[in-house]
Amino acid sequence: MSMETAIMIRSIIIMSRSMLRLKFLVVFVLFLMLFSGCRQNVLLDENLAVDAKGWDYRNRAGFELVVDDTTALHAFYLNVRQKETYRFSNLYVFLHTSFPNGTITHDTIECVLARPDGKWLGKSSGNYISNQILLNESLRFPLSGQYRFEIEQAMREEKLQGITDIGIRIETLK
Repeated sequence: MSMETAIMIRSIIIMSRSMLRLKFLVVFVLFLMLFSGCRQNVLLDENLAVDAKGWDYRNRAGFELVVDDTTALHAFYLNVRQKETYRFSNLYVFLHTSFPNGTITHDTIECVLARPDGKWLGKSSGNYISNQILLNESLRFPLSGQYRFEIEQAMREEKLQGITDIGIRIETLK
């Protein structure tokens, strides 16, 4: 092999390595841009464990949130985690919302947890099923300040068995 051929082969190998590095860098930057562009800005994502003896109808799960931007749109979710042994196909809750100006609203919400054939909806992990139920896909908070959300079980049972966690997730939409 001549010296010129050896130099040319070495140059090709160095160029190939440089191109590989450049391709890797481009793919990495595109990957970062893709995931940072799709990520939601989460204002609140909090879950509270329910008493293992049952969710007493007098025990409300409370969540607080400070809102600064009244122009942004938000997706509002109710998070429900249950055991496979939960004996109902749905969950009724009362959502009490306290606004910064002192106004309080009360909403009754039905969370459908199973299909008509009895198959659970949501994500299953072991003996537990997690549901994230969209309550409002374009919520705009009317006032800036502190909001308080309280969730109360409304299943007409003093101590509701089978619900393990309850929570709220609020995402700012872009």
